[in-house]
Amino acid sequence: MERELIRVEGSVAAVVFQNAENGYTVLRLKDSGGEQLTVVGTVPETKIGERLRVEGYWNSHSTYGKQLEIVKLDRLMPETRMEILAYLSSHAIRGVGPKIAARIVERFGADSLKIIEREPERLAELSGISASKAQEIHESFQSQQGLRNLVEFLNSYQLPADLAVRVYKAYGELSMMAIQDNPYFLTEEGFGANFAQVDAFALALGFDGSDERRVDAGLLFELSYNSTGGHVFVPEPQLIDATASFLRLDRDCIQAGLQRLEEQERILRDPIAALNAVYLPAYGEAERYLARRFTDMVGQKVSLPRNLAASVARIEANQELEYAELQRNAIYAAASEKLLIVTGGPGTGKTTTLRGILDLFEQMRLKTFLAAPTGRAAKRLTELTGRDASTIHRLLEVDVSPESGEMVFVHNLHNPLNCDAVIVDESSMVDLLLMFELVQALPESCRLILVGDPDQLPSVGAGNVFSDLIRSGIIPTIRLTEIFRQARESLIIMNAHRINRGERPELHETQKDFFFLQRKGDEAVAQTVTDLCSRRLPQKLGIAPEEIQVLSPTRKGETGTGALNRLLQQSLNPPAPEKHEKRYGSVIFREGDRVMQIRNNYDIIWNKIDSPGMGSGIFNGDVGIIRAIDNQAQTITIHFDDREAVYPYEMLSQLEPAYAMTVHKSQGSEYRAVVLCAWRGTPLLLSRSILYTAVTRARELLIVVGDEQVVDYMVHNDKRQKRFSGLKWRLCHMEP
Repeated sequence: MERELIRVEGSVAAVVFQNAENGYTVLRLKDSGGEQLTVVGTVPETKIGERLRVEGYWNSHSTYGKQLEIVKLDRLMPETRMEILAYLSSHAIRGVGPKIAARIVERFGADSLKIIEREPERLAELSGISASKAQEIHESFQSQQGLRNLVEFLNSYQLPADLAVRVYKAYGELSMMAIQDNPYFLTEEGFGANFAQVDAFALALGFDGSDERRVDAGLLFELSYNSTGGHVFVPEPQLIDATASFLRLDRDCIQAGLQRLEEQERILRDPIAALNAVYLPAYGEAERYLARRFTDMVGQKVSLPRNLAASVARIEANQELEYAELQRNAIYAAASEKLLIVTGGPGTGKTTTLRGILDLFEQMRLKTFLAAPTGRAAKRLTELTGRDASTIHRLLEVDVSPESGEMVFVHNLHNPLNCDAVIVDESSMVDLLLMFELVQALPESCRLILVGDPDQLPSVGAGNVFSDLIRSGIIPTIRLTEIFRQARESLIIMNAHRINRGERPELHETQKDFFFLQRKGDEAVAQTVTDLCSRRLPQKLGIAPEEIQVLSPTRKGETGTGALNRLLQQSLNPPAPEKHEKRYGSVIFREGDRVMQIRNNYDIIWNKIDSPGMGSGIFNGDVGIIRAIDNQAQTITIHFDDREAVYPYEMLSQLEPAYAMTVHKSQGSEYRAVVLCAWRGTPLLLSRSILYTAVTRARELLIVVGDEQVVDYMVHNDKRQKRFSGLKWRLCHMEP
């Protein structure tokens, strides 16, 4: 049922909480009838006595009762003598406390604020206020008014109040001038405003549709938007057509914008095959660098250790096994190559081969680092090899640049890692920019071994690095193909290989680890998934809910992750008087919930839970449990395995429930049990690579719930979304 929009006007009676960083505020508003209500939202620099006109919706909190969440805000200055006195007495203005406030109001009454703003010299008529102090009071008031005016100005064009806070921090009293000169800077990184909103705002301010600033911003937005879809570049004709279409301008106007941006070095243009590729600079530079560095690494052979065959034989004896031919080839290649790819599907012995390479490097006295793209993948790598592994981000270490204040990697081209070899698992997940950061940080003599499965989904970020390297044909690559006897006993593994070959998986075997439950209809699929997680698997097989991961190809619909997360939360972690919760948009976060970080954040500070130590950075795909929600401090405490991080409420957009997740988000992870929805969706998401990736996430048990026809469709739908990437072409055409 649609909620009723509430409108109320009143004066601020108390400020319960205020976050100085983003202006998020909890306050008591006294309305015209004298009733006090709790209001929450972005109201930067608010003080007691200020008048507000608020529009919003009621939300009921289990601990704090009814709260009015602001959707629109008008800030009005105090009007009556009592309101002005309360406002000035609250130390709203630097240099004014209760005593001076009383003198000002006694002398100037309802005109007090006008005097402070327009005739500050008259304040010196009062005892205790010198001419310089009067000027200080005036400047403090003006500065405060600048932010308030900015909030009100942006709010009148439906732009969020927290955007005003970010702008004012960057530009101060020049904020209004900066926005009026070029509002399109609001779409840049660091401000992150929605392009459509900013564009409507700029046009409303009187900007011409063909204004150069609009054209340039539109082109950069189109490139940035395509990078979120995995594209490293956009072919020039497509970029021009797409930008001309959504800006509703002719192609000549857009072409002129491209020329300007290239001259300003805000884009790069390179010929790739028969295409004129247009890059954002970071992507173009990363691709050029990687092509050159990888080519150099391939051309540099390393000397083989003495008695290599005897060393490998000792490793076999220690591990009590005999390597298959391809496994032995991979270990030999690791000894002789500067850059090596080891790939293969499930059950083909990648882990055994990796352990053999690690043992050989130990015998060769090579200092070796193990890494993976995500925290869960790194943890799994540690469990499989018995050696410490970290995420690539933690391997490179994160710090704050003293010059820009931005997060940077400690290890880079000028401060390389102290190691002889780096081995990266789940390499198909590594996007172009992260691979660039890693390879830059490798010492010249360092070996790099990339391990992974190219048949899984590509990286979430832009690029198709692992597949490009293999398909280039110039990188030494060992593909493990033999499925070992123990793996052949797993229907999960055998079905994964069937799917990868385009064959129908065995769905009706009931004695192994792969089960199919036929269901018809959205509700039947969703209810079966919920019942499996909450009752059937825990009760019949002893698999705890926290060891089960629900996967879906899509976010949308009744069997998408959004709807499934609501059902699973209600079933596995229902509301209770002792559980605090926080509503954020359409999501309710509750103590005990499983949640996932959905973007890299290098700023979040974490502490070790069971041992001393701290660090920074929580990354895309990290999954944790909400341990505490503090509505007074406006924070949520989350445990990520052995680390604890505290999130202020303004960062909740970086979290989402994780009882169910998309197959894309599950990459690099392995779960004791997986429940997969195979139901209707867009053809792009019902693909073979999605099904293959989902199946290979399960370690002991996989249950597919849905329709056989959907499974068949996914097996035969081998269409992969083409990503524009130039790395393969550059590698094939790079001059030695």
